Amino acid sequence: MALPVEEWRLCAARRWAALEPALRERLAAAPLHDTLRLGCGLLRPEAEAAALRRLCRRARAGKEPAAARFYREEGNRLFGRRHYGAAARLYSQAASHELPGSPEVSVCFANRSAALFHLGRFEVCLEDIARAESHGYPDRLLPKILLRKAECLLCLGRLQDAADALSVVENKIAMDGIMTSPTHQALLKKLSQLKIKIHEKESWPEPAREACGDIQRKSEIWEENDSISGASSSLSLNFDIERGRHLVASQDILPGQSLLKEEAFVSVLCPGESFLLQDSSETAWDTRVTNADLYCHRCLRQLLASVPCRGCSYAKYCSQNCADVAWEQYHRTECSLGALLLTLGVFCHVALRTVLLAGFAEVSRLVEWSHGGDKDLHNPEARCKHLSEAPDTRAGTRGIPGCNDNGQYQSSYQAVFNLLPHAEKHSPEHKFLCTLSVVAICKQLQEAGLEVAVLNQESSEKWSRPKICEKTSDELSPELKIMAEAMLRHVLQLQCNAQAITVMQESGSRDGAVVNKKPVRLATAFFPVLSLLNHSCCPNISVSFSGTAATVRASQPIPSGQEIFHCYGPHRCRMRVAERQQLLSQYFFECRCQACLDELESDVKSVVSVRNSFCCPSCQAPIQVGEDMLCCSNEACAISVSRESLSHRLRDLQRQIKKALELLRDRKADQAIKMLLKCRMDAGNFLSPEHLLMGEMEDHLAQVYATLGKWQEAARHLERSIEIVEMHHGPSSVEIGHELFKLAQILFNGFAVSEALSTIQRAEEILSVHCGPQSTQIQELQEMKTCLLELPRSVLQRT
Repeated sequence: MALPVEEWRLCAARRWAALEPALRERLAAAPLHDTLRLGCGLLRPEAEAAALRRLCRRARAGKEPAAARFYREEGNRLFGRRHYGAAARLYSQAASHELPGSPEVSVCFANRSAALFHLGRFEVCLEDIARAESHGYPDRLLPKILLRKAECLLCLGRLQDAADALSVVENKIAMDGIMTSPTHQALLKKLSQLKIKIHEKESWPEPAREACGDIQRKSEIWEENDSISGASSSLSLNFDIERGRHLVASQDILPGQSLLKEEAFVSVLCPGESFLLQDSSETAWDTRVTNADLYCHRCLRQLLASVPCRGCSYAKYCSQNCADVAWEQYHRTECSLGALLLTLGVFCHVALRTVLLAGFAEVSRLVEWSHGGDKDLHNPEARCKHLSEAPDTRAGTRGIPGCNDNGQYQSSYQAVFNLLPHAEKHSPEHKFLCTLSVVAICKQLQEAGLEVAVLNQESSEKWSRPKICEKTSDELSPELKIMAEAMLRHVLQLQCNAQAITVMQESGSRDGAVVNKKPVRLATAFFPVLSLLNHSCCPNISVSFSGTAATVRASQPIPSGQEIFHCYGPHRCRMRVAERQQLLSQYFFECRCQACLDELESDVKSVVSVRNSFCCPSCQAPIQVGEDMLCCSNEACAISVSRESLSHRLRDLQRQIKKALELLRDRKADQAIKMLLKCRMDAGNFLSPEHLLMGEMEDHLAQVYATLGKWQEAARHLERSIEIVEMHHGPSSVEIGHELFKLAQILFNGFAVSEALSTIQRAEEILSVHCGPQSTQIQELQEMKTCLLELPRSVLQRT
């Protein structure tokens, strides 16, 4: 959720409407500095601030022992049913709600280690056992987890360590003295079994495994750009008044060539909706899993056994190191504001974290610089205009906003600060909402005594001991006003410059050997260099992510002198030109890319219009487009049908498909197949054969047949889906790459060796261009290929 919750937006709208017209006019026309100054007194303690406090009670971000008990008991219940993955996640939730120093947190870690052991994640299991011990796991229960530790070490082939662990257990049991209880007898039996296993492994060592890392990896040619941090030397930074700052190819570029590798200046994980619960008199703990449970809140690495924050239940990390670094850099300030930040949305959270990472000295320097006497000099839009009027704009990059004195554009706070906020283009109401939200954050920082924490990262004597200023209780200190102004700037910048960090996430049923994945928004980030790329509805690059790092690759040949184009979302293969133009209006420009010009200035119909169309319900001929009534193109038929009736049939079809997928999730595969086949037959009576929904149904059928192990049927349906996807997105698109990856899995599992090998090769060629040779999918394809090539020659010849 980028923006604040709806109730806060409505509250801000009511406050705006109640302001005097003259004040509204002043706020609408004011620069950021004056907007913030005027807005500081408009957040009334008894009205807006009180309403915000009520809304924050719905976002549960604090430590709650009752929640810890609930999640631990739910975890125990699922563990008993052998749902070890779900149990591990619930134990993580329980640990995140335990109070610091509570002995119960050690039980959460110990229970989670048991689930991890059953999942075969022995290294992580050992980490959890160590956590349980360090958090004071009860002495009487220690032998149980120490035996688990020995068994993990045994499974990992660390025989001496396993033997040492068993000695510790043996001594511990002997010290307890009571050897006749059933519990001790069970421990002794387990101890004896593990000793035998260690002896057997020592006597019969396993043959050395062949190294898995000898798969040939293509090395990427890379030469760093002297002027643009993280960029390839094949790019140059240019400027003109129409396109602003933009990147251009300085030499011919090949498909798949890396153009930019950039670490996010700041990123914030997007929370799930379950963190904002409806007001209720009853306590209802939510067991739904969201991205906040699945990924590290600092590095975005996937979580298996999270390390909880010491102060809140929301933030979770992949390691103690990530937790400590996050605490030092920003979370010590954010921690107590968790509910407020969840209520005000990700953009406000990114804005706060940006200024915390930059540090007060740098924020203050740039804010004061922006107040300089020459307004045009310090206004990025005005500076851009002056640059365009300069006699020689190609003389260098020194004057381009965001570049340092040496003409270098670095991925720095200065570059973030110089991204365009378009303050004069945002609606006055939106600016006011952002202002109130930023003021609310800074006032809570001040009231919670966190102002020093915000400012103490500086070595400057001026700011290390902020002077006490005479101010009223509802007025911000001068230092916090500086931070608030920068935050307001960043919130406005994010509408045009926020970059979604996406991840390929499993979707639908997880049964069967075929993994169905789709891209999901994981976090929102500032990438200063990536933000230099202008939009095109037909881009020439692909962006992939690994944690908080973005990599830009050419998706097609780019000749020297051509601009590098990114797609901000609206793509010619997914939307009609009118829809694209409407969505792109949030970026304050009218798209004039070639795809839009072709559709706007000629009779060329969009790919979406041509292929996602209806056909005649009577003879299945194409339907001629009209406003309300659609006519059959077959003169012999000439039937007319209302657009509304066909749209109604389409909505009904989509509902039926959704029900079929629910049947699949409920493990009712046969019923799901029947319903999907009926849907496909119905769709053939009024949708064009190339309609994307026709392809989606074939994809769903392939998924169901794969769960049943019917690989030939699954492959047949997926090949039909691929034909339709290729019509829409093209033969070398990333969408085709993902579909071919699924087909490779199906053919691999069905031992269709020759077809699998050819599909793997084609999928590799496409995905290496868009995702790079080191991507997870490429590695999986190479592993499948290696496995198939190692099959006996007789099998290879038969297939």
